[in-house]
Amino acid sequence: MKIRKFIDHVTIHVRAGTGGDGSGSFRREAFVPLGGPDGGDGGRGGHVIFRGSHDVNSLISLYFSPQRFAEHGVAGFGQKRHGRRGADLIVDVPCGTEVYNADTGKFIVDITEDGQEVTVATGGEGGLGNIHFKTSTHQAPSEHTPGMPGGEFKLKLELKTIADAGLLGFPNAGKSSLLRCVSDAQPKIASYPFTTLNPIVGTIKYDDFSQLRVADVPGIIEGAADGIGLGLRFLKHIARSKVLVYVVDMAGTDDREPWDDYIKLCKEVEQHDSSMQDRPFLVLANKMDVDQALENLPRFIQETGVTPVTLSTLDPNDEGVLRFKQDLWDILRPEPIGSWVKVDDKTPENNNPVDAPSVPMTEDGFIHEDALKHAPFLDLSRKPAKKKKRRK
Repeated sequence: MKIRKFIDHVTIHVRAGTGGDGSGSFRREAFVPLGGPDGGDGGRGGHVIFRGSHDVNSLISLYFSPQRFAEHGVAGFGQKRHGRRGADLIVDVPCGTEVYNADTGKFIVDITEDGQEVTVATGGEGGLGNIHFKTSTHQAPSEHTPGMPGGEFKLKLELKTIADAGLLGFPNAGKSSLLRCVSDAQPKIASYPFTTLNPIVGTIKYDDFSQLRVADVPGIIEGAADGIGLGLRFLKHIARSKVLVYVVDMAGTDDREPWDDYIKLCKEVEQHDSSMQDRPFLVLANKMDVDQALENLPRFIQETGVTPVTLSTLDPNDEGVLRFKQDLWDILRPEPIGSWVKVDDKTPENNNPVDAPSVPMTEDGFIHEDALKHAPFLDLSRKPAKKKKRRK
């Protein structure tokens, strides 16, 4: 039996823990007459929490285990002791997961960041012990309340891949070959259509330690926006891409005209989401190592009015491949990981940039002297040794 490796939509049943019951205990102790009520409260039920994680790229774990129940709270005890809270159930989901109420279809939350936690089902409150019901006229209450039930829902989860750029193209256009050429991703490559059956994300690494994530989706065919082929199911995975990359088979190896492919791709993207047409885009003319591609290139420029980046994915050092990587960097301008930036403008946008700690710098671009005084790696003074305590 073939095992599924990628799931991008699933319906699950979540239930938070029920709160523990309050205790109806009375104090019974030697030499303590008329001890009175001493029942403690029950513990709160556990929450169900979704947490975004970069280490998860599919909803497959929820597909095979769709019921996620948190722990119940523990009942209260005598001597005014509270019951233990139920443990929260934390479920890791991929970044880019949208959560909907399966019964009403209402949108709940979009989990986009690593470490982002969202409580989707709240645990029930614990019951009250009989100590809360003691009054001057009711000094021996036996009343105590049960714990409240936790939230219980059916949720629909949809994954939309988060990437800086999305590769679009007809089957056999060479998208997987391009992704393997520019990143460490290892997508399947073969000479038949739809070798890519699920989105694959690769990371392009630059010399300045900046990175860009590129997503490869299954091939798009005409009518994909209307549900033909695999396109409708996977077009949503490029909806979050900041840049669209159209990969065109300029050699027409599958008896298709390259200019018609590009026009049809633009049409399918517009029908799926018209707002995507306003995003930056790049057009790549692939398979330029074939003689027919050289003949088709002038006709493509004439028919579409677009001058593509010409390349061949057979060589990672191909001039067109290097130009594609540079053009992508010029559009997005990613910050190097762990870089220090000069803090001049106190606007909210660049006051605390992500992965870039704010360091006071001079006008010449050097780190200010005051900042170096607090640098732990420059503290060369010898610290006194700690005295060991002698055992008596």
